Amino acid sequence: NTAMAAQMTDAHRRFLQVLMSHGIMEGSEVQKLHRRCCEIHKVYYAHDKLDDFISTVNSHLQPLFMQIRKGMSEDDGRAHYALVNLAETEITKMASDYTENELELFKKTMDLIILSENGFASSTDILNLADTLKTKKMKKKEAEQVLKVFVDDKWLSERSGEYTLHTRCIIEMEQYILSNYHDVARKCNICHSLAIQSQVCESCGTGMHLPCVRKYFRAQTEPRCPQCNDFWSCDIP
Repeated sequence: NTAMAAQMTDAHRRFLQVLMSHGIMEGSEVQKLHRRCCEIHKVYYAHDKLDDFISTVNSHLQPLFMQIRKGMSEDDGRAHYALVNLAETEITKMASDYTENELELFKKTMDLIILSENGFASSTDILNLADTLKTKKMKKKEAEQVLKVFVDDKWLSERSGEYTLHTRCIIEMEQYILSNYHDVARKCNICHSLAIQSQVCESCGTGMHLPCVRKYFRAQTEPRCPQCNDFWSCDIP
């Protein structure tokens, strides 16, 4: 790379510190943060220069094998930014925070979610795995606590007893999931990133995120698959 990386300023450093303390932030929050950091440290601010600002930070994070990545919430399609560690595979990174059997429960939960039709696993199904763990069996009460920790730590998110992968987890683990579940992991036909919660064409198996489905079919009188042109039989969200 012949171009010199732009200088890190105190504005960039503050931005990184705040993002680090949150782990993940919603897009509009990140835009506000960008502006606030520039104003506090009297650095030139332009509202359409967030990407440049972040790539400056990223060029300085590169030697540390870290990166700020942008992703999308599968619930509402909103942009999120997360700080990602590129040095270790995500599962090894989790290993420093959780015991072996907690990690095994997470992997098995991830299997259920990724292999499911809609990207969710019920708490009943997850808790039934607790006493099948090879590392060390877990009582259901204990497993419930562990699931709560995974939600608090933003690896899973939960809606009325159904679990799916948190946006942060998807941003961090996209490569891991695509390479470890390459037969079943789907990319969204519209935005081309990993789709966990998705609708799938019954004819050709093309998958799309729900927010992408909403956007894509908004303009069409009759919903047809973007890939095979067959009628889209799922209910448009």
